Amino acid sequence: MSFHSASQLNSIFREVIMARGSQGFSIVHPHAAGIDVGATFHIVAVQPECDPTPVRRFQSFTTDLHKLSRWLREVGVTSVAMESTGVYWIPVFEILESDGFEVILVNAREVKQVPGRKTDYNDAQWLQKLHQFGLLKASFRPSEYIASLRAYLRHRERLIEYSAAHIQHMQKALMQMNLQLHHVVSDITGATGMKIIRDIINGERSPAALAKHRDIRCKESEQTIAAALTGNYREEHVFALKQAVELRDFYEDRIRECDAQIEKVMAKLNQKKTIPDTPLPKARHRGKQQHEPDFAVRSALYTLTGVDLTQINGFGPYTALRLVGECGDDMAKWPTEKHFVSWLSLSPGNKKSGGKVLSSKTSRTKNRATTLLRIAAVNVGKTETALGAFYRRLAARIGKAKAVIATARKMAILFYTLMKHGRAYVEPGAEYYETQYRSRVLSNLKKRAKRLGYELIANPIPEKLYAEVS
Repeated sequence: MSFHSASQLNSIFREVIMARGSQGFSIVHPHAAGIDVGATFHIVAVQPECDPTPVRRFQSFTTDLHKLSRWLREVGVTSVAMESTGVYWIPVFEILESDGFEVILVNAREVKQVPGRKTDYNDAQWLQKLHQFGLLKASFRPSEYIASLRAYLRHRERLIEYSAAHIQHMQKALMQMNLQLHHVVSDITGATGMKIIRDIINGERSPAALAKHRDIRCKESEQTIAAALTGNYREEHVFALKQAVELRDFYEDRIRECDAQIEKVMAKLNQKKTIPDTPLPKARHRGKQQHEPDFAVRSALYTLTGVDLTQINGFGPYTALRLVGECGDDMAKWPTEKHFVSWLSLSPGNKKSGGKVLSSKTSRTKNRATTLLRIAAVNVGKTETALGAFYRRLAARIGKAKAVIATARKMAILFYTLMKHGRAYVEPGAEYYETQYRSRVLSNLKKRAKRLGYELIANPIPEKLYAEVS
């Protein structure tokens, strides 16, 4: 066992404190511990004054985790810091949290290692020291029921991916038989497509008979569908199609079971919530969002949050539900909207030196909420709304990639404002943004002319010509 002694670590910190100046560091967590999480074992470090053996190793078995908890209690530890390594941290976190410890998760990238040879023991000691002095920033960890909701929603997304893979297998089998079904129906898993596919599996080979499954909403005629269903029904391809359909059906059943669990969690979250006085606003769009759970998502969210998040353009019921699952229903964890967008990595991190900005870029992130907002920003850019006009204006000026980030940031601020302050969102329309943009351009031109010693004289051009110039 090799690790830094207390004197070595103290000398390191004395150097850091001297470099920092007279301000120094103050102890924030006097009874702190640090845990280096691993797959098979965990290294735990406490203050050297607390125990003759301040750094210990525990196996990852549940019985050993309870021993770890009892030892921390015996030495007087109240607060624990650990890295969020893979999924290995989850059992440790849940056991320590249930035993009454204050547990914080730390992003491994944000933890500086002790100079010298890196070991698990050094890492644990370093975490303990940093946590003791309050130098660690805790990662976001939602409440119990929100954490359950998030887990179910993430699992549901994985099931959707599995189902989508087998839909691709269905498409491949159809193409091998030269059945051009995807050319005559908008979705092969729709009403018309699945009736035709299941009839093929059951042995039907007549194109005319298969085409009679045409749904009234299908744009193509029976004759066109029949022409597309004339193919080579080889046994091996039909077998592959049959298994792909069965596997897709299996995962669709699992998704419905997951929906039932999500509905139960939402009911638990809403138990102590007061139903809003105002009724749920009218939905902006008819029909269901793609992959939307099979229960009243809008109503459940409205009871939970007190606002209709779907009034924000780009937010369907399922998107809003996933955002709440990732961010929680309590925005108090972020004091301001700036803290929130920074957590989402949607605000540029300016690097300055000598009074000059060296770079101003948003950092890469795997935050699922950020991904949802970026997808919503791309979709809203196609709409005739204020956010859509904002996106298109920026995309023409600075490119689509930066426009997506800027629009996602604006949508994140709207989400934060609605959740924290309970304000209803009113869509101003694309014309409002264009008018606002024109006024801002005119104001800047007047200021620039004034600085150059000129006066800008208003000579309005026709709206049609202005639109062409813009």
